[in-house]
Amino acid sequence: MTLQLGDQVPNFTQQSSEGEINFYDWAGDSWVVLFSHPADYTPVCTTELGSVAKLKGEFDKRGVKVIALSVDSAESHNGWIGDITETQGVAVNYPILADEDKKVSDLYGMIHPNANAKLTVRSVFVIDPAKKLRLTITYPPSTGRNFAEILRVIDSLQLTDNYSVATPVDWKDGDDVVVSPAIPTEEARQRFPKGVTEIKPYLRMTPQPNK
Repeated sequence: MTLQLGDQVPNFTQQSSEGEINFYDWAGDSWVVLFSHPADYTPVCTTELGSVAKLKGEFDKRGVKVIALSVDSAESHNGWIGDITETQGVAVNYPILADEDKKVSDLYGMIHPNANAKLTVRSVFVIDPAKKLRLTITYPPSTGRNFAEILRVIDSLQLTDNYSVATPVDWKDGDDVVVSPAIPTEEARQRFPKGVTEIKPYLRMTPQPNK
C-alpha cells in the first residue's frame, strides 16, 4: 500500500528485540518515529541506531517514542545490539521490530517492487498521537540519516499544530516563524503580541509564540 501524508497508519503486531509489540498499544498517545533498516549488521545503520540511542532524551522531551525495524530476527537483533553498544558507545534503549515476514514493510510501503527488497527498506515515518502520518523520508543505502533534522521537523509539527504559523527555510526552535496567510495582518498583530513584521502582504514574520 502507499501511505500518504495525513493517512492513518495501519496497526500491526510484530516481534521485536523487546518482545511482541502491538503498535497502537505501544504508541499510546505519543508521537512516534518509525525508522527502518535493510538488515542487521549493516555499517551505516549501525551508526544510525547508535545516534538515535544518544538522542533518546531529546525525543523523550518532545513526547516521541522511537522504534526501529529490520527484516532479520529478534535473535539476530540482540546480537547486533551488542555490536552497536561496543562500536557506538551507547546501549540501544528502544525496540527494534523483527520484520522477518516483511509484514510491516509491506503495510507501510517500504519495499520497492522493482528493486532489491533489502536495499530499499530505509524509510523514516513520523506519526502523530492520532496515528496520522505526518512525515516520510526514504534514503538511499549509502547515505546516513540526519536525526537532528527529524527532531527539527517534529519541533515544527508540534508548534504549527498549536499556532496559526508555519516555519520558514532552515528554521530551528527559537527562530521567527511565518504568520498564516489566512490571518489578516491586523488580526495577526492582536493574536501575536510579540510583534508582526510585514515583509510582503503574504509574508509576515513573528517571534516564535511559545517561547
